[in-house]
Amino acid sequence: MRLPHGTVETPIFMPVGTAGTVKAVPQNVLEEIGTQILLGNTYHLYLRPGHERIRRLGGLHRFMSWPHPILTDSGGFQVFSLNHLRKVTEDGVHFRSHLDGSSHFFSPEHSMEVQIALGADIVMAFDECTEYPATRERARESLELTMRWARRSRDYFLAHAQEVPWYADCGGVTQHLFGIVQGGMYQDLRRESAERLVELDLPGYAIGGLSVGEPRQHTRDMIEATLPLLPADRPRYVMGVGYPEEIVEYAA
Repeated sequence: MRLPHGTVETPIFMPVGTAGTVKAVPQNVLEEIGTQILLGNTYHLYLRPGHERIRRLGGLHRFMSWPHPILTDSGGFQVFSLNHLRKVTEDGVHFRSHLDGSSHFFSPEHSMEVQIALGADIVMAFDECTEYPATRERARESLELTMRWARRSRDYFLAHAQEVPWYADCGGVTQHLFGIVQGGMYQDLRRESAERLVELDLPGYAIGGLSVGEPRQHTRDMIEATLPLLPADRPRYVMGVGYPEEIVEYAA
């Protein structure tokens, strides 16, 4: 993947740097072991220190002194995990901060705005992470909402992705938007979600809604059903999977 802050060779494991740092791992160690890309968490960075502050400081790369590529998640999973503090509507998600209880609203457009301000090399579309267990009807509703939000994310991103001033120094390479497959633990819904998402012609695709409490065999089944439908010439990102043996298995 040729990204604004460097080239990433796949298959690759992406460490999680939730709030602008990988917990318990010094930055020089990440460099020494050849870490190519880190993940930043949109929800947490939005709440503290705030995306506008990070933008004023030159973006997340400068804020955390990391010169290599960064991917930011959409905030969808974190909002999903606040099930007693959130309300989902067609427009987006109203939620209360786990820090101080203050009220906030995330829509696909706002998630894009925050991620563009952070300056991540890869931006994730705003999705609804389907809980487990979920009925087929519930999984279908979540899939449809995620698809509508994916289109809104794409439209806003394409209209505003050039607003990051420091990307002018990256040789014309700009931020990229990846879509997210949902569909619960239903293989046919997963396949439908993947097929419809590919129609949006995005530079990369992710399989979301995993590691939400389902048996590990369900995780494997959903990945196996989805992967063949995602273009092999574009990055395919399995979200939320971190057990060492699984990383090896899914890369293979």
